[in-house]
Amino acid sequence: MSFAPAGDPVLVAVHGELDLVSGGRVRDRLREALAASSGGLELDLSGLGFCDCAGLNVLMELRHQAVIQGKTVTIQDSSPAIDRLLDLVGAQELFSAPRPRCAKPRRRGPVTVPSPPGTPPGVGAPHARSLTPCVSGSA
Repeated sequence: MSFAPAGDPVLVAVHGELDLVSGGRVRDRLREALAASSGGLELDLSGLGFCDCAGLNVLMELRHQAVIQGKTVTIQDSSPAIDRLLDLVGAQELFSAPRPRCAKPRRRGPVTVPSPPGTPPGVGAPHARSLTPCVSGSA
């Protein structure tokens, strides 16, 4: 594993295998990298050839620690083994870059849509509400 606390988020590359045997060492180094960052970590897992449940646990614990500290952990590059494991357990989105937040709907009053000809009075199309667009920015 390698990382350089030069940028933020800190880029961390993990190579080899992430399993029960290596998990403790990798966990300690990832915690060091997280502590050295002010905003979080970007993980390059493209060099991982294998990751078992113990390795997944290391990644999930890291994400949990980051959330507690108000930081993020994203996977920037991955291997097929990691992609498959995260897909199988439904955790892919947990390590994705945050999506922009959408503003709450702004209520402006009903918009009346004219009724088609021949429609009885009082029967019209449903009212619509205007929405504010999504804005990019930090989440």
